[in-house]
Amino acid sequence: MKARLVLRFPPLLVDQPVVYKLIKDYNLVFNILRADITPDSEGLMVLEIEGEERNFQKGLRYLEEKGVKVQPLSQDIVMREELCTHCGACVVHCPTGALHFDEERRVIFSPEKCVACEVCVDICPFRAMEITLG
Repeated sequence: MKARLVLRFPPLLVDQPVVYKLIKDYNLVFNILRADITPDSEGLMVLEIEGEERNFQKGLRYLEEKGVKVQPLSQDIVMREELCTHCGACVVHCPTGALHFDEERRVIFSPEKCVACEVCVDICPFRAMEITLG
């Protein structure tokens, strides 16, 4: 099983080896796509996690029992089509190519490429890109 997840750590867990235990105790492999960890603040980490289904589910239960909020990455950033003017301001700043133009110069959002860096949310002059907290 493989999934891209957004983990939100409460301030009390930011300095604990929570992700390390996913490797050691649940034999999961992860790739950090983004991390924003600051002492005494909520931590945010975007991971691609891979492993056997049973271990994956145990690892998720461990995270939830520790107080880590877990949500699929695909629910984190959304494009509000009704607000987008296809100006392309987001396209040039998207680090992964999740936002790109089609052949008619319309902005297309490919959530499977998104790492929830939130650059598009900050840069969009029409607030067409939003963060959903699930």
